[in-house]
Amino acid sequence: MSNVKAAKDYKDRLFRMIFNDKEKLLELYNAMNGSDYKDASELQVVTLENAIYLSMKNDVAYVLHDELFLFEQQSTKNANMPLRCLFYASDTYSVLVKDKNLYGTKMLPLPSPTFVVFYNGKQKMDEEGELRLSDAFVKKQEVPNLEVIVKVKNINMGNSRELFEKCRPMRDYMIFVDKVRRYSQEQPLEDAVERTIRECMEEDVMADFLKRNRAEVVKMCLYEYDEERQREFDREEGREEGREEGRVQGREEGKFEEGREEGRDAERIAVARRMLKSHKLSYVEVAEFVGLTVEEVKALDTDEAVIEIKGF
Repeated sequence: MSNVKAAKDYKDRLFRMIFNDKEKLLELYNAMNGSDYKDASELQVVTLENAIYLSMKNDVAYVLHDELFLFEQQSTKNANMPLRCLFYASDTYSVLVKDKNLYGTKMLPLPSPTFVVFYNGKQKMDEEGELRLSDAFVKKQEVPNLEVIVKVKNINMGNSRELFEKCRPMRDYMIFVDKVRRYSQEQPLEDAVERTIRECMEEDVMADFLKRNRAEVVKMCLYEYDEERQREFDREEGREEGREEGRVQGREEGKFEEGREEGRDAERIAVARRMLKSHKLSYVEVAEFVGLTVEEVKALDTDEAVIEIKGF
């Protein structure tokens, strides 16, 4: 079987491609809000192409009738979505008021925010849930001075049936994702993607979209190497490098326990450096994985660190 796997973010990109169409986005809005708006031109798309914080992008953002909606597709559980949505909203509001007098006496009107994560990963999750920014606060407050609430909807097949009935683009999107997921378990991914596209076109599932974007959809579903295998290789190589550094430090200082602890630190640093070099991960993601602080990870992401890794 081929070791080519689906690109980690292909579902994100496919989601954006589908719902950056205003007509489909309005259909999703109506399905989520029980409304029946017809004029898609009323939608103001404000999707951030590159947010300031952590080089993050949001999937779909738009303003309609004094409301700001931020929609994210996620295939992994992420407890930090409220914090990410706070960053997104801050950047979006900055854009919306950039030509206004922020320091004037008159209050600037802002669209009310709604944050929704559409989850389609493999881990089990309730059909609906929510995440709160205040859950991350170390010191709890009876009434938080700052709060962000993110609605989470499980859109895997068998869930969100009412949404699928009201919003065909969302239903079709998940039929496509589900077919690729199932077929790739029994045949090479290239064949699974081609089979999925052929069946979807025959079954009138995203048929027009796939006719126009077939080559791009195939390309975004594939890439040239096994990311998970490469990532695990980098991790293990970093661990071994760290263990060896720790053993050397322990022997030189004659302090076994101290050397063992330093070895663990060296291991974390080695893994963090390799992750920064090899993968497009944020400082927060790397810090959470290796057990360092964000500031410590940032300090590793320097020219000297890169040169050392490359062995120059």
